Amino acid sequence: MKKLTIKRAYEPADKTDGMRILVDRLWPRGVSKKDAHIDLWLKEVAPSVPLRKWFAHDPEKWDEFRRKYRHELKHNPALDELKDTIEKYGNTTLIYAAHDVEHNHAVVLLQYLEEASK
Repeated sequence: MKKLTIKRAYEPADKTDGMRILVDRLWPRGVSKKDAHIDLWLKEVAPSVPLRKWFAHDPEKWDEFRRKYRHELKHNPALDELKDTIEKYGNTTLIYAAHDVEHNHAVVLLQYLEEASK
């Protein structure tokens, strides 16, 4: 059974992570490429720049951000590349840099992918 999880870029890589895909538009501050152990950087699957700037990790905007990002994902060709990669490699960890582990785009992306696989 394939495992799909999310993890902060600042947490150490683990062999159980499987394929590590960075899903942020920007490289995480203070993390070297060597230490990140990123197998694929799929920045195009991240929220658009205007949406990211509008949200600014404000929990009060969370519900609206989720709705808008899910709408972007429906029309995002990079999502197909992500799904294909997950299918090909199996266990996959989506890597993100946000400090808030509950209110970030990787949470939305994980839920979206889980719903799509049902």
